[in-house]
Amino acid sequence: MNNELVDNLRNTKAVLVTGSSSGIGHSIAVYLAKQGFLILAAVRKESDAIKLKELKIPNLIPVYPLDLTSPKEIENTCIYIINRLKDNKIKGLFGIVNAAGGGSIAPLELLDLDSLHRELKTRILGPIALLQSMLPLIREAKGRILWIATPALLPLPFLTDIHACDFAVNFIVRTLKIELLKWNIPCILIRCGGIKTSSPEKTMNTFKEAVTKWPEEKYDLYKDALDRQIVADFGEFDKKRTEPIEVAKKVYRALTDRKPGRRYRVGYMSGFAALLELFPQTIVDSILERKYR
Repeated sequence: MNNELVDNLRNTKAVLVTGSSSGIGHSIAVYLAKQGFLILAAVRKESDAIKLKELKIPNLIPVYPLDLTSPKEIENTCIYIINRLKDNKIKGLFGIVNAAGGGSIAPLELLDLDSLHRELKTRILGPIALLQSMLPLIREAKGRILWIATPALLPLPFLTDIHACDFAVNFIVRTLKIELLKWNIPCILIRCGGIKTSSPEKTMNTFKEAVTKWPEEKYDLYKDALDRQIVADFGEFDKKRTEPIEVAKKVYRALTDRKPGRRYRVGYMSGFAALLELFPQTIVDSILERKYR
């Protein structure tokens, strides 16, 4: 980190954003930096760190490498952040925004377990390990913890590794809020509907590639449902997705509201998903079963 830069930013609130290479995480990192936060933008690849530097935003500091599936990289990142903030007399870490993650499309019967394992580490285990090291800095800055997730309480078929992780995130954020009441640390869920990023296209391309590797006799069991509910629906859904800058604005609000909410929602269909969650699970399950029958 450039010492001269930090000398001018000692009173600036520092925020760590994971998954800053693209999509929602990238939009959040860039937007918050332009609003005056000192952003520690974590990425996995050196090429992504270089692209962030090329933006020439003074408050945007790439943190590389951070692969949340790697305990060693998590440890090194935590040491780096702790030392840099301490050396430059920046008071703690005002926020962590957990935005890293991906996902795949597959019936549970055909779900790639290596992919599921990586997603669980990226979305759940890695962020918890990161948080365990960063909490002293959050306490020092009287900061906030934010998690980006989908409306996960809905049993949407063929999206298990995405929504299972988000269901766990929902539980973690609510539990963490209670555990950290003593320090009045807000734990906030940013619940996203359809957001326009490259991720859906990547997910669809990964799905199409996976199909070529599935046993034909098993794929045939699900082909009609996948074609009707995923391939066709994705095309229509993609046309109505919300720009990722809107997520960044919600994150900014969550970081700056004097009394932040527990949840903020943003994106196409996020309101409808929130409405469905007000109904008993048996009713929601019945609605979705009729839709996907």
